[in-house]
Amino acid sequence: MRNALQEQLLKTGLAKKSKLDEVAREQARQRKAKGKGQTDSSTTDAGGAGPVDAERLRQQKIERDRTLEAERKAQTRRHELQAQARQIIEQNRVQGSENGSAYRFNDGEAIRSLLTDDAQRPLLAKGALVIVRFDEDYVMIPRAAADKVRERLPEWIIVDHAQKASGNTPVSDDDDYYSRFVVPDDLIW
Repeated sequence: MRNALQEQLLKTGLAKKSKLDEVAREQARQRKAKGKGQTDSSTTDAGGAGPVDAERLRQQKIERDRTLEAERKAQTRRHELQAQARQIIEQNRVQGSENGSAYRFNDGEAIRSLLTDDAQRPLLAKGALVIVRFDEDYVMIPRAAADKVRERLPEWIIVDHAQKASGNTPVSDDDDYYSRFVVPDDLIW
């Protein structure tokens, strides 16, 4: 059974009947082989390297799936850590004083403030209380809770004077010079 284009080519003399029959038989063989699953024309190329290409494509898909799965697991783990840190902070938060004075601290390049009372200020200076980022706000939590938060998400710790005193900050020539001048940690500015 021929299509309209084949009939037109025969009438104009541009194609021979034997050639059209040969093409029809070849197409039928390809359909039959494809139905049995022996040859897949989408994975074979002109060079006949079909099985190699199929294996390479399968390996690429496996690698891509592994990468996506690893990303999903990392994201899930990150969410779990955030939920754990959030729960620790909610359970251990220390309320600041409504009519206390502002305790100012650096968060990156910005200067932030938190209301504290006179009893909390020395505890912050000693490192017994730590300021952490909580949602869009800042809260104070005790040292033990801060250590648990640091294990999970160290970037949430904003002010920890005990950690700075332990020597985690780099020392420069300016620090050596200015170390001769003692400035109290509880300085109000």
